[in-house]
Amino acid sequence: MDKRCVRPFHTLLRTGSEISSLLSNNPKNYPHQYLSILSSCKDLKSLLQIHGRLIVSGFKQDNSSITHLINSYSLFKKCELARFVFDSTPNPSVIIWNSMIKAYTRSNKFKEALNMYRYMLEKSIEPDKYTFTFVLKACTGISDLQEGVSIHREIVSRELECDVFIGTGLVDMYCKIGDLDRAREVFDRMPKKDVVAWNAMIAGLSQTSDPREAFRFFRSMQLGGGMEPNSVSLLNLVPAVSKLLDIKSCKSVHGYVFRRDFSCAVSNGLIDMYSKCGHVEIARRIFDRMWGRDEVSWGTMMAGYAHNGCFCDILELVDHLKRENIKMNKVSAVSASLAAAEMRDLEKGKDIHDQAIQQRIDDDILVATNLMTMYAKCGELVKVKQLFEGLQGRDLVAWSAVIAAFAQSGYPEEALSLFRHMQNENMKPNKVTLLSVLPACAELLSVKLGKSLHCYAVKADIDSDISTGTALVSMYAKCEFFASALIIFNRIPCKDVVTWNTLINGYAQIGDPYNAMYMFSQLRLSGLHPDSGTMVGVVPACALLDDLDRGTCIHGQIIKYGFESDCHVKNALIDMYAKCGSLPSAEFLFNKTELTKDEVSWNVMIAGCMQNGNAKEAISIFHRMKLETFQPNLVTIVSVLPAAAYLAALKEGMALHAYTVQMGFWSNTFVGNSLIDMYAKCGHLDYSERIFNEMEYTDMVSWNAMLSGYAMHAHGDRAVALFSLMQENHVKVNHVSFVSVLSACRHAGLIEEGKKIFNSMREKHHLEPNLEHYACMVDMLGRAGLFDETLDLIMTMPVEPDAGVWGALLGACRMHSNAKLGEVALDHLVKLEPGNPAHYVVLSSIYAQSNRWCDAGNTRLKMNETGLTRTPGCSWVEFWKGGFEDESLNMWCNRQIICMDSTHLESP
Repeated sequence: MDKRCVRPFHTLLRTGSEISSLLSNNPKNYPHQYLSILSSCKDLKSLLQIHGRLIVSGFKQDNSSITHLINSYSLFKKCELARFVFDSTPNPSVIIWNSMIKAYTRSNKFKEALNMYRYMLEKSIEPDKYTFTFVLKACTGISDLQEGVSIHREIVSRELECDVFIGTGLVDMYCKIGDLDRAREVFDRMPKKDVVAWNAMIAGLSQTSDPREAFRFFRSMQLGGGMEPNSVSLLNLVPAVSKLLDIKSCKSVHGYVFRRDFSCAVSNGLIDMYSKCGHVEIARRIFDRMWGRDEVSWGTMMAGYAHNGCFCDILELVDHLKRENIKMNKVSAVSASLAAAEMRDLEKGKDIHDQAIQQRIDDDILVATNLMTMYAKCGELVKVKQLFEGLQGRDLVAWSAVIAAFAQSGYPEEALSLFRHMQNENMKPNKVTLLSVLPACAELLSVKLGKSLHCYAVKADIDSDISTGTALVSMYAKCEFFASALIIFNRIPCKDVVTWNTLINGYAQIGDPYNAMYMFSQLRLSGLHPDSGTMVGVVPACALLDDLDRGTCIHGQIIKYGFESDCHVKNALIDMYAKCGSLPSAEFLFNKTELTKDEVSWNVMIAGCMQNGNAKEAISIFHRMKLETFQPNLVTIVSVLPAAAYLAALKEGMALHAYTVQMGFWSNTFVGNSLIDMYAKCGHLDYSERIFNEMEYTDMVSWNAMLSGYAMHAHGDRAVALFSLMQENHVKVNHVSFVSVLSACRHAGLIEEGKKIFNSMREKHHLEPNLEHYACMVDMLGRAGLFDETLDLIMTMPVEPDAGVWGALLGACRMHSNAKLGEVALDHLVKLEPGNPAHYVVLSSIYAQSNRWCDAGNTRLKMNETGLTRTPGCSWVEFWKGGFEDESLNMWCNRQIICMDSTHLESP
């Protein structure tokens, strides 16, 4: 046949103008002409024209024409018009009833479909096997097991269960509702099974907690059933492989596909499968080698990258799409919007929005939701509201979507405000709405509203639903109401791993590692397999326990399950090793080339170096981060500024300060607090004061940092004045505030002020002094030579004095050459810190000041006999990077200056 004579199918679809031309040719004589074009209408207007001509022509409608009309209206989701045709039909046949039930099912109006079926029975119309096929789909749509079982009984009573179509419909319904036992019973009773029936069972088993059963069934299909799997069989098997996260299973399925000639859809399934198993690089190879890639292929590849957090790769594919003039479908638009949101790339996000408008998919609720989320994460709240207000016919789905967009983008107040606005418009929240608004309650610790939503969920009988229950457990856990969280957790009949993760992560986040580990052990006993989210909660619990052995054991399990490549898990492991003191292990993981890094990885590594006292390495990693084209964020700056403070590296600190201004972090309170501390420790208290005074928003930490700076530089009067101003401004003071101001008083010798402030802790602020406060007071009174008051204070302490208290007394004894009291202090210190030689050195100095050389020598001898040696003091200087003209001066400056000489060591 000449290809030029073959007309593409889409050109057969009729437009309004074509139909007008056809209908102008004496329609009365050709009424059947209308029926031939009913199913090929492009738009509703054309269909209404045909229907109108049928009525005007006086055409006597029969079953065929009525069925055509109902089916045609259902294609445009116009069930009300289909129902009008049905109601206008006297004594409709079972075929017409079936068409109407099918129309409702096709439009996702499942309850109406079931009501239609009941109405059919009331009218004494006997259903046939096609009726039950559509009714079973309706039961599946509303996930109503009770209704499904009732329909099943009616099928059995009519002896239709053995029909292959109805049997497959029952299997599909039970699988999708989650009753695999009944599905298997129906399947086993079917005398004849086709590939569709086997596929329905594979699909159901793929969604169970044991996806290996789907594999066993896939083999049985070929060996016992004698069926050749088709592309649908393989696509239904993909979720099972994805759940197993097993690369061997992936390769097994891939090999099966490779040996046979399957469609492009199966290759798309392979891309999805490898991506969900964490092997996105193999997925990309399949994608690159595919012939005839379609829109679904691009969308699947983008979704795979999104699943693995590879957002840069998604944006690269978006550019390819644009260059090759390939249409962006809804899945691609959703993934692209997500990538732009995560990268905070507003310009790219706007470009994606423009492409969605060109493809006329921007009004799709899923696409619109992700676009709103993208704009929200980029801070364009006005644009979000414009998009929402521009949505045609905003329904409950739209409201739930925009609430979720704000909640997920870090704007919980806006989310709750929209929720209240929705209620004001008399819209009742559903399960999806609750899932959107509960995280906002948790973020704001608004347990009162959370409880109200919980009550609503109980009344609506959705509190036991796994997703709602999990959201409620998460909300209560984040608000630290664990008793309520556990009650809901125990009431959920069928928990999944996400529900368990919620409690494990909740306990870890509040610093309760014992319960976190207990819940982890219970998860494993339940028969469920942990996922990467589980490990993200368990690994920090090991860090909280400071249990390196257990952490290493968990790391082994992570490798076994194949989660090590997950960026969040890797970051948690780096953090755990650093906090447990194994910095080399943390560095080894961080530097593994096959593992991808994100900003969090760098931040965790910088913080880990600081926790282990390696400030120079922290700064070095910060510079490496910038060299590898990673953008340091707010957390990075707050993590690295303490390193400059620790080293008193003023130039490094000032460079970081300049960077914060350049990146727009200057106004952030956390950054301001870190800068105050850094400049104070670098000796520039005037800079600290300037930053403090210029800060737009100060919190308790800001005031405490400034107090600490004054204490460090012995500016007692300024510290006391600032402490008074802090109270006048109604800034809450805490234990840290008192430690700083008391420390300033002791260095400046402000005894009376110090006493008043110390006494005000209990009397005015209702705070109980701790050991650090007592150590400050002992040091202050001891420095002033008030030893009687000092001893009285120590003897009346409500807690046992620690090394800090006795060490402060020993230091005061050294100032006043009080050997007798010094001996008492040393006796206590030797018991508390037997491995610290400094206490012996101090007492030896006291003896030397009192000319008790024999006692000084004996003390040194005693120290040597216990195997203790004094650690030499050291200091360092910062100098110009270019060096000096004098080479000998360069050599001197490049060495660490060890403050140690033989005279100093030998002197008592």
